[in-house]
Amino acid sequence: MSGSTFGEIFRVTNFGESHGPAIGCVIDGCPPGLELAEADIQHDLDRRRPGTSRHVTQRNEPDAVEILSGVYEGRTTGAPIALLIRNTDQRSKDYGNLLDTFRPGHADYTYWRKYGLRDPRGGGRSSARLTAPTVAAGAVARKWMKEHCGTRFVGWMSALGGIEIPFEGLEHIPHNPFFAANASLVPQLEAHMDALRRSGDSCGARIEVRALGMPVGLGEPVYDRLDADIAWAMMGLNAVKGVEIGDGFDVVAQSGSYHGDELTPEGFASNHAGGVLGGISSGQELVVRLAVKPTSSIRLPKASIDREGKPTVVQTLGRHDPCVGIRATPVAEALLALVVIDHVLRQRAQCADVRLPIPPIPAQRPL
Repeated sequence: MSGSTFGEIFRVTNFGESHGPAIGCVIDGCPPGLELAEADIQHDLDRRRPGTSRHVTQRNEPDAVEILSGVYEGRTTGAPIALLIRNTDQRSKDYGNLLDTFRPGHADYTYWRKYGLRDPRGGGRSSARLTAPTVAAGAVARKWMKEHCGTRFVGWMSALGGIEIPFEGLEHIPHNPFFAANASLVPQLEAHMDALRRSGDSCGARIEVRALGMPVGLGEPVYDRLDADIAWAMMGLNAVKGVEIGDGFDVVAQSGSYHGDELTPEGFASNHAGGVLGGISSGQELVVRLAVKPTSSIRLPKASIDREGKPTVVQTLGRHDPCVGIRATPVAEALLALVVIDHVLRQRAQCADVRLPIPPIPAQRPL
């Protein structure tokens, strides 16, 4: 199966299945000398881990990461870094009724048509379980970016179903299960999820993620634009159906006099472009939003067909997130970090000798 690797210099290859013995990734191209231990990665995995609240799947996975290679005496060597996460709480019997049928809205049918066979246990390779290695690789990228560029990556949920979640402050994000930058709406969000769980249905979400302290000049102006690579990476995240950079689809109703971010000696006056101009980073915050569809695996009966093309009804058992967007924030942060570190290393390879007589203008107001 091709398509499991992304990145040009900082390359990440993802492997494993939802109900296999383990999942993991191999990072090739990480610079040597980075101080790295399992503890540097585990924090981010714990944020994404299942079973952390009643609002997500109750699959009880510790997601304990093991570093198998690429680190010697606590520092990266430049060799490939192999990260392993063992699966410990599979319940494959929950998927016995799906061997000959296809869940509507899921990858079951398309995987079968493409490969001629599929692993029905938890969705196999199409499972959101495979985002754990992405988060692990992203933790490595995040640490290098913070140490070498001062760049941080933050994200939050800005909408749950039809509930808009106004931004109040980053300090609220670690203190609720929704990664909401808002404390006042948490009871309403919990009530909404409790009602969904009782009904057996699901909902979507909108996630916002930002890179703070961005370097200037990342990205190529034609086919390897920074914003294009971000969109490509985010669309590789399970259940994502839309990606916005900056003001996104709101630009349709804007005028040029409003949208164009004016430059002053003190900094940019606004950031409607989301930190990317002509495919190249401006040094402002990268602003990215994701639309996450409702979970396809639900208890409610849905019409489908079997492998002989005959009509049937599918009811999905097992343990599933009523809203996969709840655990998407750490994954989106990781993906943004992976794209940015790759572009930093590509910029260093091509343009490390570029020097200009004046420093970059300051970024527009930070969060």
